[in-house]
Amino acid sequence: MKRWRRHLLTGLASIVISCVMPLLATAQERAVILTNAELARVVPPGFYFQGLSAVTQTRNSAAARFGSSRRVIAGLVDTSGYAADVRSKYEGFLITDTTVLINGTKLPTGAYGFGFSNEGKLTVMDISGKKVLSVDTTKDKSLKRPRPLMMTADTKGVRLYSGRDYVVISAQ
Repeated sequence: MKRWRRHLLTGLASIVISCVMPLLATAQERAVILTNAELARVVPPGFYFQGLSAVTQTRNSAAARFGSSRRVIAGLVDTSGYAADVRSKYEGFLITDTTVLINGTKLPTGAYGFGFSNEGKLTVMDISGKKVLSVDTTKDKSLKRPRPLMMTADTKGVRLYSGRDYVVISAQ
Protein backbone atom coordinates (compact mmCIF):
# COMPACT_ATOMS: atom_id res chain seq x y z
CA MET A 1 0.00 0.00 0.00
CA LYS A 2 2.82 2.43 0.86
CA ARG A 3 4.56 1.70 -2.42
CA TRP A 4 1.35 2.45 -4.34
CA ARG A 5 0.98 5.78 -2.53
CA ARG A 6 4.60 6.72 -3.25
CA HIS A 7 4.14 6.00 -6.97
CA LEU A 8 0.95 8.04 -7.01
CA LEU A 9 2.64 11.02 -5.34
CA THR A 10 5.66 10.76 -7.65
CA GLY A 11 3.35 10.70 -10.68
CA LEU A 12 1.36 13.70 -9.46
CA ALA A 13 4.54 15.64 -8.74
CA SER A 14 5.79 14.90 -12.28
CA ILE A 15 2.53 16.14 -13.77
CA VAL A 16 2.59 19.35 -11.73
CA ILE A 17 6.22 20.07 -12.62
CA SER A 18 5.61 19.45 -16.33
CA CYS A 19 2.66 21.86 -16.27
CA VAL A 20 4.44 24.60 -14.33
CA MET A 21 7.78 24.60 -16.23
CA PRO A 22 6.38 26.09 -19.47
CA LEU A 23 4.77 28.87 -17.45
CA LEU A 24 8.08 29.66 -15.78
CA ALA A 25 9.88 29.69 -19.13
CA THR A 26 7.30 32.11 -20.56
CA ALA A 27 7.61 34.39 -17.54
CA GLN A 28 11.38 34.53 -18.03
CA GLU A 29 10.93 35.67 -21.65
CA ARG A 30 9.75 39.16 -20.78
CA ALA A 31 10.15 41.54 -23.69
CA VAL A 32 13.18 43.83 -23.80
CA ILE A 33 13.09 46.95 -25.98
CA LEU A 34 16.28 47.19 -28.03
CA THR A 35 18.23 50.44 -28.05
CA ASN A 36 21.24 52.04 -29.73
CA ALA A 37 23.80 49.55 -31.10
CA GLU A 38 21.59 46.49 -30.66
CA LEU A 39 18.73 48.25 -32.47
CA ALA A 40 21.05 49.38 -35.29
CA ARG A 41 22.22 45.77 -35.81
CA VAL A 42 18.72 44.39 -36.44
CA VAL A 43 16.90 47.16 -38.34
CA PRO A 44 17.35 46.79 -42.12
CA PRO A 45 18.32 49.88 -44.15
CA GLY A 46 15.41 49.29 -46.54
CA PHE A 47 12.37 47.11 -47.09
CA TYR A 48 10.86 45.47 -50.17
CA PHE A 49 7.07 45.74 -50.58
CA GLN A 50 4.88 45.27 -53.67
CA GLY A 51 7.75 45.29 -56.12
CA LEU A 52 9.55 48.35 -54.75
CA SER A 53 12.23 48.93 -52.15
CA ALA A 54 11.84 51.78 -49.65
CA VAL A 55 14.44 53.34 -47.35
CA THR A 56 13.93 52.78 -43.63
CA GLN A 57 13.40 55.86 -41.45
CA THR A 58 15.94 54.80 -38.82
CA ARG A 59 14.73 57.36 -36.27
CA ASN A 60 11.24 55.81 -36.56
CA SER A 61 12.28 52.20 -36.01
CA ALA A 62 11.89 49.99 -32.97
CA ALA A 63 12.57 46.40 -31.97
CA ALA A 64 11.98 44.08 -29.05
CA ARG A 65 13.59 40.82 -27.97
CA PHE A 66 11.60 38.03 -26.37
CA GLY A 67 13.91 35.71 -24.44
CA SER A 68 17.43 35.37 -25.79
CA SER A 69 16.81 35.04 -29.50
CA ARG A 70 13.29 35.93 -30.68
CA ARG A 71 12.73 39.42 -32.10
CA VAL A 72 10.07 41.71 -33.49
CA ILE A 73 11.27 44.64 -35.61
CA ALA A 74 9.16 47.53 -36.91
CA GLY A 75 10.05 50.62 -38.84
CA LEU A 76 8.53 53.35 -40.94
CA VAL A 77 9.75 53.70 -44.52
CA ASP A 78 9.92 56.47 -47.11
CA THR A 79 6.96 55.63 -49.37
CA SER A 80 7.39 58.59 -51.72
CA GLY A 81 8.07 56.24 -54.67
CA TYR A 82 4.82 54.34 -54.15
CA ALA A 83 1.45 55.03 -55.76
CA ALA A 84 -1.05 57.03 -53.65
CA ASP A 85 -3.31 54.01 -53.04
CA VAL A 86 -0.37 52.00 -51.64
CA ARG A 87 0.91 54.92 -49.51
CA SER A 88 -2.54 55.27 -47.95
CA LYS A 89 -2.38 51.77 -46.44
CA TYR A 90 1.38 51.03 -46.19
CA GLU A 91 3.67 53.02 -43.94
CA GLY A 92 6.18 50.55 -42.60
CA PHE A 93 7.45 47.04 -42.09
CA LEU A 94 7.07 44.43 -39.39
CA ILE A 95 9.55 41.56 -39.21
CA THR A 96 9.20 38.73 -36.73
CA ASP A 97 11.37 35.63 -36.38
CA THR A 98 8.79 33.93 -34.20
CA THR A 99 5.04 33.56 -34.20
CA VAL A 100 3.48 36.52 -32.38
CA LEU A 101 0.06 37.61 -31.27
CA ILE A 102 -1.08 41.12 -32.20
CA ASN A 103 -3.97 42.04 -29.91
CA GLY A 104 -4.58 38.29 -29.59
CA THR A 105 -4.54 37.54 -33.35
CA LYS A 106 -1.83 35.13 -34.53
CA LEU A 107 0.81 36.36 -36.98
CA PRO A 108 3.31 33.74 -38.24
CA THR A 109 7.04 34.27 -38.63
CA GLY A 110 7.76 36.53 -41.59
CA ALA A 111 8.22 39.98 -43.07
CA TYR A 112 5.17 42.19 -43.55
CA GLY A 113 4.07 45.68 -44.48
CA PHE A 114 1.71 47.51 -42.12
CA GLY A 115 -0.35 50.63 -41.79
CA PHE A 116 -2.28 52.33 -39.00
CA SER A 117 -5.55 53.83 -40.26
CA ASN A 118 -7.43 56.91 -39.07
CA GLU A 119 -10.33 54.58 -38.25
CA GLY A 120 -8.38 52.94 -35.40
CA LYS A 121 -7.10 49.82 -37.17
CA LEU A 122 -3.73 48.24 -37.76
CA THR A 123 -3.59 46.35 -41.04
CA VAL A 124 -0.76 43.89 -41.71
CA MET A 125 -0.06 42.76 -45.28
CA ASP A 126 2.28 40.22 -46.82
CA ILE A 127 4.97 41.67 -49.08
CA SER A 128 2.71 41.31 -52.12
CA GLY A 129 0.18 43.67 -50.48
CA LYS A 130 -2.46 41.06 -49.51
CA LYS A 131 -4.10 41.71 -46.14
CA VAL A 132 -3.00 39.14 -43.55
CA LEU A 133 -4.77 40.62 -40.53
CA SER A 134 -6.52 43.72 -39.27
CA VAL A 135 -6.99 44.54 -35.59
CA ASP A 136 -8.42 47.43 -33.61
CA THR A 137 -5.98 49.81 -31.96
CA THR A 138 -6.23 51.39 -28.53
CA LYS A 139 -5.74 55.12 -27.96
CA ASP A 140 -3.36 56.06 -25.13
CA LYS A 141 -4.55 59.52 -24.09
CA SER A 142 -2.02 59.66 -21.24
CA LEU A 143 1.01 59.40 -23.55
CA LYS A 144 2.86 62.69 -23.11
CA ARG A 145 5.12 62.72 -26.19
CA PRO A 146 3.74 60.56 -28.98
CA ARG A 147 6.15 59.70 -31.78
CA PRO A 148 5.38 58.47 -35.30
CA LEU A 149 6.50 54.95 -34.27
CA MET A 150 7.81 53.51 -31.03
CA MET A 151 7.68 50.45 -28.76
CA THR A 152 7.28 50.31 -25.01
CA ALA A 153 7.17 47.39 -22.60
CA ASP A 154 3.76 46.06 -21.59
CA THR A 155 2.82 43.38 -19.07
CA LYS A 156 1.67 41.17 -21.98
CA GLY A 157 4.60 41.92 -24.33
CA VAL A 158 5.25 45.22 -26.10
CA ARG A 159 3.10 48.06 -27.32
CA LEU A 160 3.69 49.16 -30.89
CA TYR A 161 2.63 52.80 -31.16
CA SER A 162 1.78 55.03 -34.07
CA GLY A 163 1.29 58.36 -32.37
CA ARG A 164 -1.13 57.63 -29.51
CA ASP A 165 -2.64 54.53 -31.13
CA TYR A 166 -1.14 51.16 -30.20
CA VAL A 167 -1.45 47.40 -30.42
CA VAL A 168 0.03 44.82 -28.06
CA ILE A 169 2.47 42.32 -29.54
CA SER A 170 3.35 39.21 -27.55
CA ALA A 171 5.47 36.17 -28.38
CA GLN A 172 3.64 32.92 -28.60
